[in-house]
Amino acid sequence: MGRHLLVVALLLLAACGRVGPPVDPARVSPQPVVDLKGTVVDRGIELVWTVPTRRADNVRLRDLTAVRVFRAEDDGSGEPKPALVAKGRVAGYAEVVAIRVADPAPAAVAGNRMTFVDRTATVTGRRYSYVVLADDARGHTSPPSSRLSVVAIAPPQAPAALRATPGEREVRLEWQASSALADGTTAEDRFVYQILRAPGPEAPLDVVTQTAPGAASYVDRGLENERAYVYAIRALRTTRATVARSDTSERVTATPVDMTPPRPPSEVVGIPSEATVRLVWMASPDLDVGRYIVYRGREGGSLERVGSTASPGTTFTDREVPAGRWRYAVSAQDTSSRANESTLSGEVTVVVP
Repeated sequence: MGRHLLVVALLLLAACGRVGPPVDPARVSPQPVVDLKGTVVDRGIELVWTVPTRRADNVRLRDLTAVRVFRAEDDGSGEPKPALVAKGRVAGYAEVVAIRVADPAPAAVAGNRMTFVDRTATVTGRRYSYVVLADDARGHTSPPSSRLSVVAIAPPQAPAALRATPGEREVRLEWQASSALADGTTAEDRFVYQILRAPGPEAPLDVVTQTAPGAASYVDRGLENERAYVYAIRALRTTRATVARSDTSERVTATPVDMTPPRPPSEVVGIPSEATVRLVWMASPDLDVGRYIVYRGREGGSLERVGSTASPGTTFTDREVPAGRWRYAVSAQDTSSRANESTLSGEVTVVVP
């Protein structure tokens, strides 16, 4: 019996000390950044990418700690230096910044999008190549991002004299096209312009669209009437597969307005009595009617406004009406800031005793 217990104990001890096969680090490393993009801006190169949220085995990545940006530079001749990772670094590249996820400054983060401006990449004509690595809390490093190469060129000057003219469900934008670069030299390019819009004074600007090269106007359609929209624009220059972006113009605000009057009411009926006429009509079929306006005139004379009633009311009593023959008509007025008024309804004639 004692010998049997000893054998069992030895077997358990052996099982507890057994070590499973090692986990391949490549399977649990963060996935690489796949959408690194770069734009030349005034005094630097702006880099933007999406922070990885999963590991190589597609398990959710919950402990990402840092994103590191590496850079190599050259005169632009030949192929850029290849991006090979060795011991957690990119061979032949210098580390520009290590961005901590918990405290990303000097980078900016919006959702999963991270933005960093390399303020040291400023030599005109120099080619700057970038690679990004992601690190987790266990010491695993992602494969390198796709390599991005950007040639430092002068961006355009910001467009000037932006004007916004509101219309019905639209705003027309016009501006003075940029004719120079940020370094003061004359621009020979016909720039593309990005249209930025915010749905209110406190909302952030988002890119709505961009124009054809050389455009100096744009009509933004499909908007909501009676709502203030904020606009700005910026110019884009593309040279040697590099995009350079100007500073953003000053902001302007415009409010589209309803300019279409409602349809008039119909079937106006007048019921006269001593010094009084009671009017009844069928409502306008439009939903934005705020008021009905009543007009009265002598036979053969012009119609003049004598009163109004708020919608949805469709009756009006005209008092202290002199005896005689009178014509009446009714219009509909909408609730817009312009208070658009319809044409007049068909006339009704009454005789006041």
